Amino acid sequence: MRRGTPVRAREAETETAAGAGEEPGTGPEAAGAGRGPGAEAEAAATGETSAAEGAGSASSASGEDPSGKARPALTWWARRRTVVVALVSVLLLLTGCVLLQQAGSLRHTPGAANHALTDAEASDRVSGDVGSALARIFSYTPDGMAGTERSAKAALAGKAARQYEALIGRVREDVRAQRLTLSTQSVRVGVVSLRGDTAHLLVFLDQTARRGEGKATTSAAQLSVTARLQDGVWRVVDLTAR
Repeated sequence: MRRGTPVRAREAETETAAGAGEEPGTGPEAAGAGRGPGAEAEAAATGETSAAEGAGSASSASGEDPSGKARPALTWWARRRTVVVALVSVLLLLTGCVLLQQAGSLRHTPGAANHALTDAEASDRVSGDVGSALARIFSYTPDGMAGTERSAKAALAGKAARQYEALIGRVREDVRAQRLTLSTQSVRVGVVSLRGDTAHLLVFLDQTARRGEGKATTSAAQLSVTARLQDGVWRVVDLTAR
């Protein structure tokens, strides 16, 4: 500075020097222009993180676990359904055990020993044998008494044979003298009980009687019969008129 320079001139020089000494890139434009590729990558990563956080929040709001696992509420329902199925299975098992026990007790009751209730084939056989035998021994003609008595000996035994012999002894002479004819049919035979080789039956008979050339008369008879299996054949051992 030269001696004698005015004050205003010195201030102007100072301002000029200050303006020339300002560092480049310190202004706003310089700050914006100074962002390189690294800064842009960092900004993109920050955006992706924010998006992921938003997606996680949406998944939480919809009730789904981002890892794909079921919600706790769904797991609770599944466990409850499993418990219900297990309880139903146990109840069915217990019911089956009770039914089996009851079936076993029924097999040991007195009614179970009665094969008339459980064995239809055996019941049909005894009713057929007894019904046919009674129809034969209570049917006779004046000239056929011998055949009727032979049938009675084959079909009757024990007390029933003695009862029949006493009955036929009373009517034998009347049959020949009065020309009596008797025709008997078994219309219904019911097996009341069938245990082992012994059966009790209720037999309904229709009988048609005729004296000589006279008019036929029809009557019904009902008998309680006890039969026993002997040599493979059911034979009547007791007869009672009802």
